[in-house]
Amino acid sequence: MAENTLAEQIATQLRRDILRGKLVPGTSVKERDNAAEMGVSRTPMREAIRILAKEGLVILRPARSPIVAELSLHEVENNIEVLTALEMLSGELAVKRASDTQLQEIADIQSRMERLYDDLNMVDVFELDMEFHKAIVRAAGNQVLADTHGAILARLWRARYLSASRKRSRDRVLAQHNAIVAGLRARDTEMIKQHLHSHLEHLVINVRDFFEQDREDLPPEPTNQTVS
Repeated sequence: MAENTLAEQIATQLRRDILRGKLVPGTSVKERDNAAEMGVSRTPMREAIRILAKEGLVILRPARSPIVAELSLHEVENNIEVLTALEMLSGELAVKRASDTQLQEIADIQSRMERLYDDLNMVDVFELDMEFHKAIVRAAGNQVLADTHGAILARLWRARYLSASRKRSRDRVLAQHNAIVAGLRARDTEMIKQHLHSHLEHLVINVRDFFEQDREDLPPEPTNQTVS
């Protein structure tokens, strides 16, 4: 097995551990301990950590173990603004450029998600959802766009997952995905823009709700009281 392939597999496992909360923001990602736990050498583990650092999921620190990153609401909203613009452009370009094979691939991902939604765990459902969006971007036929979208999507991976797990809106998500597929098949730019925009609006709402709930879950700060 190629070293890069092994590193990517390790990165996938660490990414899923971050999504599930096994590695929470601020946690040290210890190269030696994680390599021993997974039964791999430290070289591919080191490369896997670099992959996650490029995605913004972990923060590298000189002479210290990297830590799992935590984005602020402001940073997440800035990334969502860019992601929305990229996905809207991708939808428009896919209408014009996607081959019938690419459109069928997108439809197949949606069909698989719809068929398996109730049987899969939340991480698997989430990864299918992300694959649906990435397939649309690939169908746009612009590698620069795909690379930029991939980088932004990676930074939002944990925020999107946590917001989705708080609000698992099965029927709405599936209906919006089906409408997006219909718009692509019809080669209807306005239809695609309408349904993508609606779909991404709910992302913003869910993320804000997650951060608001997260603040409410924090214990109250102690007050300074003078005992008389």
